[in-house]
Amino acid sequence: MQKEIELAIAPEYIQDEAYILDKGIKELRLPAGRIKGFKIRKRSIDARGRNVVFRIRVIFFIDEEPVNSIFHPTLTTVKDAKPVIIIGAGPAGLFAAYRCIERGLKPIVIERGKPVRERRRDLAKITREGAVNPESNYCFGEGGAGTYSDGKLYTRSDKRGDVQNVLQIFVNHGATSDILVDARPHIGTNKLPHIIEAMRDTILEYGGEFIFDQRVTDIQESFGNVRGVTLANGSQLTAGHVILATGHSARDIFELFRQKNWLVEAKAFALGVRIEHPQEIIDQAQYHCSTRHENLPPAYYSLVEQVDNRGVFSFCMCPGGIIAPCATDENEIVVNGWSPSRRNNPHANSGTVTQINLEDVPNAATDPFALLDFQRQIEQKAFRLGGGNLVAPAQRMVDFVEKRVSKDLPSNSYKPGTASVDLDEVLPGFVYKALRGALPVFGKKMKGYYTNEAILVGVESRTSSPVRIPRDKETLQHPQIKGLYPCGEGAGYAGGIVSAAIDGINCVNAISLL
Repeated sequence: MQKEIELAIAPEYIQDEAYILDKGIKELRLPAGRIKGFKIRKRSIDARGRNVVFRIRVIFFIDEEPVNSIFHPTLTTVKDAKPVIIIGAGPAGLFAAYRCIERGLKPIVIERGKPVRERRRDLAKITREGAVNPESNYCFGEGGAGTYSDGKLYTRSDKRGDVQNVLQIFVNHGATSDILVDARPHIGTNKLPHIIEAMRDTILEYGGEFIFDQRVTDIQESFGNVRGVTLANGSQLTAGHVILATGHSARDIFELFRQKNWLVEAKAFALGVRIEHPQEIIDQAQYHCSTRHENLPPAYYSLVEQVDNRGVFSFCMCPGGIIAPCATDENEIVVNGWSPSRRNNPHANSGTVTQINLEDVPNAATDPFALLDFQRQIEQKAFRLGGGNLVAPAQRMVDFVEKRVSKDLPSNSYKPGTASVDLDEVLPGFVYKALRGALPVFGKKMKGYYTNEAILVGVESRTSSPVRIPRDKETLQHPQIKGLYPCGEGAGYAGGIVSAAIDGINCVNAISLL
């Protein structure tokens, strides 16, 4: 017999299995000899009270031995099976490829960037020299933007598909089993590359193919049916099904749709800055302590406020993290954040943004590329005002709110460097006004947040795609091109690693139903 109960455990005892077992025995009121073991099913942190506790859902095994619930699927080769071309090796593309193996289809994955290990050299060059390779950077390359954007797996996408299945696939390829348990699962940027390589090895082992360093320049179609793709080297691949999983920064794909007069539409996205605090400020505020207990992870936060009917919210919060330069082309500044698995860096950063709606940008209601052009203009302006070499425009928090250019800037994690700039010159008026109204209110919600020790770094602009590629709700195919499946963040149907992975799986499921 199995019995599940919830226990509240102080941080100092969370790693003490004997303590947890004893507490469970007392709660169940059973003789100790009847409890054969236990398994933690869910774990979260409750910091609402004065004393922070872990809340854990624990399954106790009564009069029976514990069972191993780790599932390893049986896969068979698809070497000679029907091909499916997958454009992009980010989370959507990789999980689509894996699902193809499970469904007896042969995935051919085309990635414009490099394999994950080789990609690191280009990332180092970005940080060291301010030089962006437009084909290999923080957004393009094996694993996509997800590989170097923290590995946060928290999602609300459970209605779209099986979140636990996605997490299990990660575990089967090297992720710690903690991600199956934690309420806010996280892998870490330092560990994700090895997991991505392991997934690629599985796909190759069972007959899938990968083509790296090749950009798709054309999607071939005839009489409204997809026929295959053309690569930058002039070669052509033929298939009746193409999954378009290129990510939110593949602007050339949007341009291809423009040239072909295929349906695309403008989509709201969010724009703002990345805000960084010393991690200890966030820990003290969230855990009500002077020093965080060693068993507690670095604290995170989630903040939202309405300013003149415009929502301002934190996004992609990275405890113990790094602000990264994520431009995909020369002469633009884009920032994002990531954390290593231990989240042991001295700073905490988060995107802090407001939504850009169609009515905010002239002609967006009629021009599907208006928001994309708007996004590009802001990124290029940030580059110019930063002074070049990916130096980012920045301002201390209180200085920004009180309309002062900062005399100096605090130590921060953005390696290419920051320049003191009036961010009003970078951001649109309705954006900086919304931020200026929200930040002091955030300070009232979270003690210590509103401080000049915090730095605002611009610009956080790639929160999601400013363009949506439409698809049929049932078949998931583009309404004009049968066999073409817009997928993931780049097409406007996901917002993170897990939701993108689920969307990739769903597209393959739609193919297998035909």
